[in-house]
Amino acid sequence: MAEKDSKQIRDEFILPRNKYQGDFTPQNLTFNANLQEFAQRVALICALETGGKLSSVEAYKDIKKIWKELKASKKSLLDED
Repeated sequence: MAEKDSKQIRDEFILPRNKYQGDFTPQNLTFNANLQEFAQRVALICALETGGKLSSVEAYKDIKKIWKELKASKKSLLDED
């Protein structure tokens, strides 16, 4: 097994990915990855707002935008026609 480089270790620490535990389908797996990314991005936006690097209005707009992206992902991957 190849050793992990410092960048890969740092990325896994900052943006951890959990294994998918539900019923496996490619759609479920993809949506789970999208959901985890959404949660990580919301946490980052909140940290930037709390630290004064982003205004509350900008944070709200950014979260609203990525929420719409997540909803579109759910609709295209999980909702039945």
